[in-house]
Amino acid sequence: MGKTAFVTGGSRGIGRAIVRRLAAEGYAVGINYLQSREAAETLAAEIRRQGGRALAVQADVADREAADAAVREVEEELGPVTALVNNAGISQNDLFQDTTEALWRRMFAVHADGAFHTIQAVLPHMLHEKAGGIVNISSIWGLRGASCEVAYAASKAAVIGLTRSLAMELAPSHIRVNCVAPGVIETDMVRGLGEETLASLVDQTPAGRLGTPEDVARAVSFFLRDDADFITGQVLTVDGGFIL
Repeated sequence: MGKTAFVTGGSRGIGRAIVRRLAAEGYAVGINYLQSREAAETLAAEIRRQGGRALAVQADVADREAADAAVREVEEELGPVTALVNNAGISQNDLFQDTTEALWRRMFAVHADGAFHTIQAVLPHMLHEKAGGIVNISSIWGLRGASCEVAYAASKAAVIGLTRSLAMELAPSHIRVNCVAPGVIETDMVRGLGEETLASLVDQTPAGRLGTPEDVARAVSFFLRDDADFITGQVLTVDGGFIL
């Protein structure tokens, strides 16, 4: 049976690196996006030119019906999903007392509900086959907490709780559920912080550099390897020692 991965938030940054890595490893890849259609279609075309199989699918994973429809589209075109990577995410930077209920709800809707929706969408086949790999992308802030990012950190902590609990439930069915918690990764969003802030973040990182999307993609790939079948329920930080 062929390998098919579904990567949410797969058109840019960390998601794009994960898509490229899995495609290079022989996965057919469903590339989920919310707004970045051109980036997703360009990435899918790139993979196809290299001899792979890829499909860009639009969906807000916070919407159950949209998430279900996206998974069905990928499975009809590329085959049953054998690897799910929940990477879709949004950022926040404001004081807790200024956090609106709408923002709070949206953080949990994308990060926690999004993973809930996509996992439930792919599980029937995985349970039938008694095989599969799920990797949820959290954050070091979900482990340590973050000032002025309370809603973000709380929702990412929820992803960690989901990962550990679901790993226990699905282990008897030989389905692995793990989590990658990136630190400060050099993406468009982080580069927008400015040179002074970036230099400070590098100074706080024992490894002496910011992370790259490819660093995170390698961690995701590790969890999905066939010979990592005894590893489940784990949270792997990819942060250059930032929270040691």
